[in-house]
Amino acid sequence: MKQVLIIAALVLVAWYSNAQGYKQAAGIRASWISPGFEYRYYTSDMHSLRGLLALRDRGLQFHALSEFYQYDLFSFSNQILFFYGAGLHGGFENWDEVTEVGWRKQIETHTSWVAGIDGLIGVEYVFYDAPVKLGLEAKPFMDVFSHDGIRFNLYDFAFTFKYLF
Repeated sequence: MKQVLIIAALVLVAWYSNAQGYKQAAGIRASWISPGFEYRYYTSDMHSLRGLLALRDRGLQFHALSEFYQYDLFSFSNQILFFYGAGLHGGFENWDEVTEVGWRKQIETHTSWVAGIDGLIGVEYVFYDAPVKLGLEAKPFMDVFSHDGIRFNLYDFAFTFKYLF
């Protein structure tokens, strides 16, 4: 009788913990242009807020994004979801300026603030057996304020891995 109660309690705990939804996620963003670490807070099943700390142009930027989800876009799998969003970023960047002084070159490193707006579109695969998401995303951005002035980049593609909790 004691063993039956223990097994029943374990099954109940496992079922309850598997039925729990997640409210947060932490992960990495693997990108050639702006790799970084991210944190998501899910306000509902259809919306989340994301903070991304990314390295770009030998500098560091913080991105704040609002994301929206569509679960029923792909009829062949309910584990694939589509998301889109937008946000802002700010931080700093570094660059080298090369000047020739006589027969030698002189390199000076400069630092500047950078700020702008971001777009976001992508797909994620949700593993139901493990609290993990894998994703592919594009995050085009426009720097409104940088050392080059206004700058566009439409090709910031990334592979993401997130742990849900």
